[in-house]
Amino acid sequence: MSNIIIGTAGHIDHGKTSLIKALNGFEGDETKEEKQRGITIDLSFSNLRKAQQNIAFIDVPGHEKLVKNMIAGAFSFDCVMLVIAANEGIMPQTIEHIEIIDLLDIKELIVVITKKDLVNEEKLKEIQTQIENFLEDFNFDIKFICSVSTNDKISIENLKDQLFTIKNTNKEQENFFRYYIDRVFSVKGIGTVVTGTVLGNKCEINEKVFIPRLNKETKIKNIQVHNKNALEANISNRAALNLQNIKTTDLKRGDLISKKGYLRGFNTLDISFKCLKGKKLYHNRTYSLFIGSKKVEVKVLLFDSTTSLETGFATIKAKDEFFSIYKEKVILRQSNDTIAGGVVLNCVNDPMKKTQKKELLDALYQSNFDDAYKILLQAHKKGLGLISSAQRFALSHNEAIEFGQNLTNVFCDEKELIIYPIETKDYIKKKIEEIYTKNKFALLSNAAIKLRIKWASSSFIQIVLDELEKEEFLKREKNLYKNANIEEDFTQSLENLICKRLEEESFSPTAPYNIYDDLDIDRKLGDNILKSLCAKKQVFRLQHNLFIHANNLTLIVKEMKKIITEDGYIDIQNFKNRFELSRKYIIAYLDYLDNFSQIKKIDKKRVFVTQLV
Repeated sequence: MSNIIIGTAGHIDHGKTSLIKALNGFEGDETKEEKQRGITIDLSFSNLRKAQQNIAFIDVPGHEKLVKNMIAGAFSFDCVMLVIAANEGIMPQTIEHIEIIDLLDIKELIVVITKKDLVNEEKLKEIQTQIENFLEDFNFDIKFICSVSTNDKISIENLKDQLFTIKNTNKEQENFFRYYIDRVFSVKGIGTVVTGTVLGNKCEINEKVFIPRLNKETKIKNIQVHNKNALEANISNRAALNLQNIKTTDLKRGDLISKKGYLRGFNTLDISFKCLKGKKLYHNRTYSLFIGSKKVEVKVLLFDSTTSLETGFATIKAKDEFFSIYKEKVILRQSNDTIAGGVVLNCVNDPMKKTQKKELLDALYQSNFDDAYKILLQAHKKGLGLISSAQRFALSHNEAIEFGQNLTNVFCDEKELIIYPIETKDYIKKKIEEIYTKNKFALLSNAAIKLRIKWASSSFIQIVLDELEKEEFLKREKNLYKNANIEEDFTQSLENLICKRLEEESFSPTAPYNIYDDLDIDRKLGDNILKSLCAKKQVFRLQHNLFIHANNLTLIVKEMKKIITEDGYIDIQNFKNRFELSRKYIIAYLDYLDNFSQIKKIDKKRVFVTQLV
């Protein structure tokens, strides 16, 4: 099925809603208020189908006070049907709607002159010439201009035929599904339903989707495309989605639905902008920003001026988080005036200086990803994650990796999707050398080193280990690395070190992993050493991460029995009064007492069995 979304535009009472009704029989003004006032207040949605072609109509309000609703619909247009009444011609909202369409970079345009029966042929030609001259100032691809009257069925049928000559959507498929909610409601026996336009990629029934603002995953229980059940909804489909385990009160217009793991939220956006003729954006001033069907109050911070600009770069700041993508369109308004249109260049809040950010925006404005990568790597010495490439650059992971591989002086980890400046390798190398210089008995694996240098990928660490082995600084034994200049097997030495340390730590022994880190030994090796010490009964394991030297255990048992002799019992309180130990150790030692046949536990106290006779 071929799908295209055509949105109406035009001044109030120029016949947009009546035209849609004449084309497909849909009564757009359904609410009581709309019928009383005789104008379209909110968006309305309908369609027209012929064979394998489907046209979805989004009818928008023309009243100047309702332009915000018009913008919410315009973001999903593939093509615009500009409606101008023959008896009035171009009016204020005609101009504003066209300016907004131009700011959103929607190029395909149809012009329909309505109410032709109210004027003569000469006036009709005059209006058409006026429209053509007006549109010359814009760069639209005008598909056709036609004149109709809702009282003239032949003109309506002629318009239908011309509408079906328009080719399929020109929206490009993206790397993941996105969908802005424009309505949310509950249906009895069904649950929460949302409506919106499918962007980016298709969605399917029973598919898991993610609502970033709520940080919540849900499932699509049912899909309807133009009131018919469907197994999937494709890009540019108007679709109603029935969501599982989501309350209607949790959702609101402007919320984005997507796929988990693709979008991170930030309360800033960096954009390029262009103001309408005669308008300016002012630095550090508050505006209303429209993105998708979302409206939010923002502060605008200009890059190249502390006063005002007609075009340039700006940072947008808001209290809410944006879940935006590269090259997404925005509109900025103040009160009832449209001021500027913008394009999102940077939707990730990077830690960088303003001069660096300006260079980055210059590169992203030109889609120069080579330079953008290089600039970002200067700010991300510890690695630039490519997992967000779909959001940051509108690139798939494979495309992002390909760009990274073509750069010089970088290491691109395809598996973990990270790219590093090559000089970062020297930092990792220095860290590893420091470990083995400080402790000649260090014995670590790649995984153990990664625990110390958490931001470095295993592949990058392995390159450094291979270099150090080649330089004969390290020697590899299975998956462990030791000093190359020490030939003897020092496993016994490490065993002695751990045993001695546990003995010195008396009744408060350190957790094993902390010991391993202090001694610079691999965790798996350390676990094996403790197992060996336990087998020899030099060390006893009382809990998961509590190992005590045998001598210390004998001493603490002796002291606990002494408390029972003196007090007639032992519990947490009188034990703690005599030994400054944490609750973790006290409970472990009390539990160990239960292994002795002469000790009996009564409630929370331990006593000698002989005391019970």
